[in-house]
Amino acid sequence: MYSSCTVCPRRCKVDRRKVLGFCNSSDTVSVSRADRHMWEEPIVSGDKGSGTVFFAGCNLKCVYCQNVKISRGNFGYKLTHEKLKQLFLEIDKSGVHNINLVTPTHFLPSIIEVLKEIKNDLSVPVIYNCSGYENVSLIKECRGLIDVFLTDFKYKSDVLSKKYSSCPDYYEKTLNALNCMIDVAGPINIENGLIKNGVIVRHLILPSHKDDSIDLLKSLYEKFGSDKFIVSLMRQFTPNTECEKYPEINRTLTSLEYKRVTDVFEECGFKGFLQENSSVGEKYTPDFNEPGEFLKSVLKL
Repeated sequence: MYSSCTVCPRRCKVDRRKVLGFCNSSDTVSVSRADRHMWEEPIVSGDKGSGTVFFAGCNLKCVYCQNVKISRGNFGYKLTHEKLKQLFLEIDKSGVHNINLVTPTHFLPSIIEVLKEIKNDLSVPVIYNCSGYENVSLIKECRGLIDVFLTDFKYKSDVLSKKYSSCPDYYEKTLNALNCMIDVAGPINIENGLIKNGVIVRHLILPSHKDDSIDLLKSLYEKFGSDKFIVSLMRQFTPNTECEKYPEINRTLTSLEYKRVTDVFEECGFKGFLQENSSVGEKYTPDFNEPGEFLKSVLKL
């Protein structure tokens, strides 16, 4: 699929063996950091942490991205098929609760091939932690390989998705992908406080755009009800320097904005997670100057 790339819904059809796609990635997997992470949802991080693998590049261009060094800067370590397999196995034996693949979309064909070889040897669930903008045909191939989908759902409005993420068809494509994820992952299964199967939908509320968040929650409830997935409603928006070009979002969220959206969350009967105001700030962003314990071990850094 990399030779005429249709890995994500953009369908760039560039030859990533020769040039970089919209995702700023070649056909070789690039990992920026792989480490134990304690700041995911409680059912993901637990008390031993989540084994996160941060992939370089991204198929969106969100102006407020907190991981811009790796999403656009293409900062990462090139991994062969064998090294990626070794990394997953290293994480599995480390004692963390899961293998958490962060922004993996543009490398999904490679990830699928690795998981086909080793899935039966893994003792922990594999989590696909993505933007939501996915190729449905590839998500279908994840059956039996991916246990949990931890997916963003960023916008209801195509105007906002185009303006802030360079993605005018985000809602339609993400809605289709979410429907497929629910089918592939199966019903929510939580054991001893940790998720083993199912879908978690994350939504980051943008300043000045609470109405879009409300519209999105209502739309998801109308289409899926309240029990097909867990909802994680996030208030941690932290403006970066690029947000200075967009004054309406160049601030943190107000308590009133968050309350308006949480009221609808509760009215719909969603189960999930809300965030305290203390979640705002850059302190929860991983240090991408460090490769992390698992990547260090595999690459002998």
